[in-house]
Amino acid sequence: MTADRGDKGEVVLMGHGGGGSMTDSIISGLILRELGNPILEKLDDAACLTVLESELVMTTDSFVIDPLFYPGGDIGSLAVCGTVNDLAMQGARPRYLSLALIMEEGLPLADVETIIRSVGDCARRADVIIVTGDTKVVETPGGARRAGMFINTAGLGVRDPGVDVSVSNARPGDVVIVTGTIGDHGTAIMNVREDLQLESSLLSDAAPLSGMVMALLDRVPCVHCMRDPTRGGLAAALCDIAGKSDCCVKIRERLLPVKNEVNGACSILGLDILNVANEGKAVIVCAAGDEKAVLDSLRGDELGRDACVIGSVSDAPAGMVLMETRAGGERIVDVPAGIDLPRIC
Repeated sequence: MTADRGDKGEVVLMGHGGGGSMTDSIISGLILRELGNPILEKLDDAACLTVLESELVMTTDSFVIDPLFYPGGDIGSLAVCGTVNDLAMQGARPRYLSLALIMEEGLPLADVETIIRSVGDCARRADVIIVTGDTKVVETPGGARRAGMFINTAGLGVRDPGVDVSVSNARPGDVVIVTGTIGDHGTAIMNVREDLQLESSLLSDAAPLSGMVMALLDRVPCVHCMRDPTRGGLAAALCDIAGKSDCCVKIRERLLPVKNEVNGACSILGLDILNVANEGKAVIVCAAGDEKAVLDSLRGDELGRDACVIGSVSDAPAGMVLMETRAGGERIVDVPAGIDLPRIC
């Protein structure tokens, strides 16, 4: 998203968080204008919701990404995508989101406007509405760092009876599918944040996956597991499945879908592509007999057009992820013990 951020010269002041007319100028003059709906417009301290379906799914998340704007998105669209996708990975249709903004004093109001507009655009794309929220202003820490913003969300979704796509459901003989190229988001963020100056048109893959996932479950309701490979990348997602299901996930390096720009950047930086974050991809585990139906459904959606099988599930060694390398050897895939990469959400 492009915008004339900062052109007006107005910035966030401590008074914008004081609860008075300056606060109202952001809530009524900006947030309601971009995100308004009958529930939010009541401006009560809590939203009263009517949900008739039998099972509710709830999640919460916080977003502290730096920079706020990056190729392919910003903290606003990321907050909606991240929350919606957490619900979708439980097989739930996202319905409602809360949005709490913590802004640092000095943040250009034009930036705030761009972020709120991005929230609205992404929420409409995901068919979810913002029903309640909060705004706070805090002092900007000393130093040369530009004033920023943090976002906290909560999401509420509904799930059809009988749907169970927990990471503990993988079984020996299952196939492991990823819905597209890996590492796009983390690489795009690193290029900007660390000023790597790598010549690349790579964009973040952040996108709401709920539409693709709901279509998949309508066609193949017996999918076993779903997991989004965000922080910790594909390695963390697969290790989670192997550990919770007490099975072994085996993947093949030659089957991993990776863009040339991402592969090149990781090679230059000495990074393991399996640890690089994604914000618009999912790992799907299903019975071998459902492989074709799952792939056909995913590839019928723009967000899943590059979906492919990357491995399978076996019974031993339980709790482990193994990768067959291009050279024909085998290595253990594990999750980094500490902070391996800059924060990407």
